Amino acid sequence: MVAFPRLLTTTISREPAPETVISPSVAPAISVQAVSKTFRLPHQQYSTLKERVLHPLRSTEYDELHAVQDISFDIAPGEFFGIVGRNGSGKSTLLKCIAGIYGVDSGRIGIAGRLSPFIELGVGFNMDLTARDNVVINAIMLGLSRRAARARFDEVIAFAELEQFVDLKLKNYSSGMLVRLAFATAIQVDAEILLIDEVLAVGDAAFQQKCFEEFFRLKREGKTIVFVSHDMHSVERFCNRAMLMEHGVMRQIGEPHAIARAYHKLNFGKLPHDAPAKDAGGAGTAIADAWFESTAGERIAESSQEEPLRMCFEVRFAEDLEEPVFAATLRTELGHTIIVARTDERGAESGSFRAGETAVVRFEMPAWLTPSRYLLTASIARAGTGADTLALVEDMTSIVIHGSSSGGILELPLKTEIERS
Repeated sequence: MVAFPRLLTTTISREPAPETVISPSVAPAISVQAVSKTFRLPHQQYSTLKERVLHPLRSTEYDELHAVQDISFDIAPGEFFGIVGRNGSGKSTLLKCIAGIYGVDSGRIGIAGRLSPFIELGVGFNMDLTARDNVVINAIMLGLSRRAARARFDEVIAFAELEQFVDLKLKNYSSGMLVRLAFATAIQVDAEILLIDEVLAVGDAAFQQKCFEEFFRLKREGKTIVFVSHDMHSVERFCNRAMLMEHGVMRQIGEPHAIARAYHKLNFGKLPHDAPAKDAGGAGTAIADAWFESTAGERIAESSQEEPLRMCFEVRFAEDLEEPVFAATLRTELGHTIIVARTDERGAESGSFRAGETAVVRFEMPAWLTPSRYLLTASIARAGTGADTLALVEDMTSIVIHGSSSGGILELPLKTEIERS
C-alpha cells in the first residue's frame, strides 16, 4: 500500500436520488469426500519419564489445530491438479492424507491406481552410503524390483548429472546434489498417480527447467498429478484445475488463472473492507457506478503518467448515515494492491447523509504508476473501524496508464545528484 500525503485529495458531491470440470462418465482417480484432520497440541511436553510421573494431569491439556476441514473434490484420470495456499493453510497435510501418511478424522479418500508421493525427497537415504547404493535401495523402497532398480541406475545418475560423484558418500553431497539425486530416483517409479509437494523449492535454474520438462512428459503420458506449490506461474503452466486453501478450508476451485489471481489477492490484495453480508431484503445502500476521470471532469479509460488522476464512484443511500467510511482501492490485474484511499485517514470527515440521497466520491492523486492496466474497487462502511461494510464492488472499472517504465511498480519523480570526491 502506498500513501500520498498532501497529494491525495478527496471530494464528495451530493445530489437527490431518483425513486427507488470433470466428466460424470469417468470414474475419478482420486476422490476426497468431506475429509477433516485435526491435530492435538499438548500444552506440556515431557522429555523424561520422571516428569510424566510427577505431572500426570498436565498431558490432558491441549489445543486443537484444525488443519483440514470438510474438504471435498474429485480428480479425473490424467488430470494435473494444483493445490495452493499460504503457509499453514493445510495443503501439505491434505496431500499427506491422500498419500496415507496421515489418517483422517472423518470423511473418505478413494484412490484408483498405484500412487507415488514426492512429498519429502530423499527420505530413506543413508548419508554414510554412496549414491550408487542409495539409488538402488531408495528405488526398491519406492516399489521397483531389485533388477529394475539396477537397470535404471545409469538413467537416474545421468538425469541428476552426478556421473562424477557416483562413489561419493551422500554426507559429502551439497543440498542441491541431494535433491537432484532424490528427484531423479523418484521419477523412475511406475505409478499412475503422483503427489508432488514443493520439490522444486531448491535446485538451480537449469535443473528446475529439466524437472519442468519431466512434468510435461508425465502429463503427456496421462499420469494423474497432484501438485502443491507457491509458484503460481508453474500452477498456470501445468495444471488443468487448481484449488485454493486457507486455514484448512477450501476457498475456491476452478481454472488455474482464476485460482492464481485469488491466491495473489489473498497475499497482496487485501481490501480496506470485507465483503458485506448478503442482504435478504435486497434493498440497501449501494454503489451504483465507478469511473476514472481527468481533472477537467471528463470520464477517461486511459491516462498518461504526467496527468493527475481521479478515482470516482457513486453511492446511493438507503438509510441515514453519520461519517461513513468511503474507500477506493487500486489494484493490478494480478490482484496486487497498489493504493488504498480512505476518507477516515488523517482526520478527514465524510459528513452526514440521508436515505434517498446520492453522493459522488472522488479521490485525486498523481498518476505515478508504471504503464499497465489498473482496476478500481469501491466500498463504503459505517463509521468506526470500517469493519461494518455496507457495500463493496470489486474491479468495477479499469484504466490504462501510458508512459515510460523503469521496471518498478511506481514511477516517482526523482532528483539525481552525483558528488565527486
